[in-house]
Amino acid sequence: MTQYTTALFEPARLSGLDLPNRLVMAPLTRNRAEADGTPTPLMATYYAQRASAGLIIAEAATPNAVGQTYPNITAVHSQAHVAGWRQVTDAVRDAGGRMFLQLQHGGRVGHPATSGLTPVAPSPVPLPETIFTPEGHRPAVVPREMTAEDIRITVADFARAARNAIDAGFEGVEVHSANGHLLHQFLARNTNLRTDGYGGPVAARIRFTAEVTEAVAAEIGADRVGLRVSPGNTVNGIDEGETEEIYPALVERLGGLGLAYLHLVRSDPDTAVFRKVRAAWPGVLIGNPVLKEMSPREVLASSEALLAAGADLIALGRPFLANPDLVTRLRLGAPLNEMRDRYFMYVGGATGYTDYPALDAQPSSESSDSIVALDGDRVA
Repeated sequence: MTQYTTALFEPARLSGLDLPNRLVMAPLTRNRAEADGTPTPLMATYYAQRASAGLIIAEAATPNAVGQTYPNITAVHSQAHVAGWRQVTDAVRDAGGRMFLQLQHGGRVGHPATSGLTPVAPSPVPLPETIFTPEGHRPAVVPREMTAEDIRITVADFARAARNAIDAGFEGVEVHSANGHLLHQFLARNTNLRTDGYGGPVAARIRFTAEVTEAVAAEIGADRVGLRVSPGNTVNGIDEGETEEIYPALVERLGGLGLAYLHLVRSDPDTAVFRKVRAAWPGVLIGNPVLKEMSPREVLASSEALLAAGADLIALGRPFLANPDLVTRLRLGAPLNEMRDRYFMYVGGATGYTDYPALDAQPSSESSDSIVALDGDRVA
């Protein structure tokens, strides 16, 4: 097969880390943890299989119990969680890889049937759709509006979770302020109806994301902290309003911290907000291309377009999910495995998780039915 030459396969540096290539495995919720959020040995296998990525950003882990979104997602607020994640980071490091851990609080994207707790949010505005629980899809509940004390405690929980992540062997963490979860809910006008210092004008709505990021940076060092945002994303019922003002303002506040990177979900280099953010952000920018199909030609072309527009690293989710040897396949222009939607999430076990074949293995059987079509974009 032809060996493709592209900047994607060139080495890069990220906050003192030597990356063998510019391809990042994006965080994707897979629901393979124990019920209490402890990572499993199967997860160590899954991530070690994908250690050829320049960087792996592990799936969202909750910083506290009330932040849980779905059943069997990971957490990082107890010593059992730290020990479970240590198995994962050891396996990836033994395979030659490097990992950050994403920290995510679901906010209103949660349910008492899952966590045993009433979700909290900037305002008592419920998710406008059902949510998956151990009892199946259930109507969302009205979240409890966070008090000033709740906010203070949650900021501290993020900082403590970041310290736990470092203790578990991660090189750093990614603060998740995207995809309609808690931090994004503070940014959006339809989920943040507050009239105190955390609501109203853009400068106040960005405050919570900024304070969480600043606290995490103070705890473990800014060069070990990334921030993930998704400008204009409407997933989980979000209507930001003032998108082109929110993100430049956030970049202005956090740009001087010396963060490891800024990660833009579903990056479109033709949008004004992408151009403004790239021009203003002083550090590493991770772009996440919107793919039209699962083919090496599409992945390479979309990724190279983002590099040309100013991204430094390229985050890919589903291509890495279905192709443990994605870097090799892209180098060779080899066909990619299609993702089997049925096993994306809400189903445990190795099927559709660790059984995707490498090039020298037999192709896996594909399934045409999908039980997660409505949820896939919400958790990526």
